[in-house]
Amino acid sequence: MLVSASVRRYSGRHYATTSARSTRKVMGQKQEKPIVAITMGDPCGIGPEIIVGALALPQIHAACRPLLLGDPMALKRALAITGEQLEVTEITGALPDESSSERIYLRSLTNLAEQDMLFGAPTIASGAAVVHYIREAARLCLTGEVSAMATAPLNKEAMHKAGFPYPGHTELLAELTNSPEFVMMLAGKKLRVTLVTIHEALADVPRLVTMEKILTTIRITHRDLERYFKKKPRIAVLALNPHCGEGGVFGREEREIIAPAIAAARGEGLDASGPHSADTLFHFALGGEYDAVVCMYHDQGLIPLKLLHFDDGVNITLGLPIIRTSVDHGTAYNLAGTGRASTASMTAAILMAAEMARTKNKP
Repeated sequence: MLVSASVRRYSGRHYATTSARSTRKVMGQKQEKPIVAITMGDPCGIGPEIIVGALALPQIHAACRPLLLGDPMALKRALAITGEQLEVTEITGALPDESSSERIYLRSLTNLAEQDMLFGAPTIASGAAVVHYIREAARLCLTGEVSAMATAPLNKEAMHKAGFPYPGHTELLAELTNSPEFVMMLAGKKLRVTLVTIHEALADVPRLVTMEKILTTIRITHRDLERYFKKKPRIAVLALNPHCGEGGVFGREEREIIAPAIAAARGEGLDASGPHSADTLFHFALGGEYDAVVCMYHDQGLIPLKLLHFDDGVNITLGLPIIRTSVDHGTAYNLAGTGRASTASMTAAILMAAEMARTKNKP
C-alpha cells in the first residue's frame, strides 16, 4: 500500500550554537544512546528506501538516536514506495532526546527537482547533493554534535561529473578530516578484513604494495581494533602471490616486502603474523584465531567477506578522527523504486556505528 508521509518542522537552536551541550550528552550519561548521522546517498538509487526500512526497526532506536541528512522529497517518495508509515520531522536545530521507530528526524539539505531523482539516472545535481550530505555529516562528527556517521551508497560517476573526482566516500572523508593515512575495513560478525590497496587496477597492485604501506595498514588496523572492538587484537597478514611466493618461485614480494613489514610491526609490539597464504588463511580466521586479516588488494579481501556477509557486511573507514560506517554495496539501480532492496547492510552499518561510539566513549 502506498502512503504519503506527513512533514513538519522542528524549531530549535542551530547546531553551531549547541555543540558543547551535544558533546556533553554524547560523552556523558547519554553515551548509551549516541547520535548517528545517516547520509541519504544517491537519491536515484536504493539509499532512501533502505534507510527508511532500517529506521522503522525498534532495535535501531534502542541503540542510537538517528539523524537523517538528505532531501525531503526523496524521503517522502521512499516512504510511499516501502509503505512504512513514519512521520517525518524536519529539524534545523538540536536533536530531541526522544527516538522512535515511528518518526524520522530529517535535516533537509537539498530540494532536488524531480528530474534529478529519476531512478537509475543520476545527474550532476544529485551527485553534488550526495557530497553535501557527506560534508555536513563529517562536520557534525568533527564538532562532536553527533557521535558517528553511517552512509548510504553513492554514484561515483555522478560525483565526478559534479566536480568531485574522489574514488569514493573514503578518500573524500580523508580529505575532509585531514587524515593522510586511512584504511578500509569490511566487517561482519564472522570476519574482518582491511586492505593495503583499495580501488586500484590489479596490474598496479605489485608496485603499490610497499613495506611502508603494509606497516601503516597493520598499525591503523591494530589501533582502531583496540579503540572500538577488542584489546590486543591478533592480526593476520596475507601474501600477495600464491603459496606465499613459493620461496621466490612465484614472486619475491613476500620475502622482500611483506615479511619485513610484519617484522617491523612485531618489533613495535603488535600481534601480527604472516605472510599467510590467502587460499588457506580464511579457514583459520573463521575459526577465531585472528581478529582481522590484512589483505594486499581489494578482491583478495572482499571475495571471502562478501561470501560470508553479502547482506550484512559493513564498510568502516579506519584512521579517521571520526567514526564512519557504510553499507557494503552500491546503489542497485535495478532495485531502486521497487521497495525490494535488503535493509540488512544499512541496518548493520547504523548499529555498528552506534556500537563503536559506545565503545570509544567508555573510560
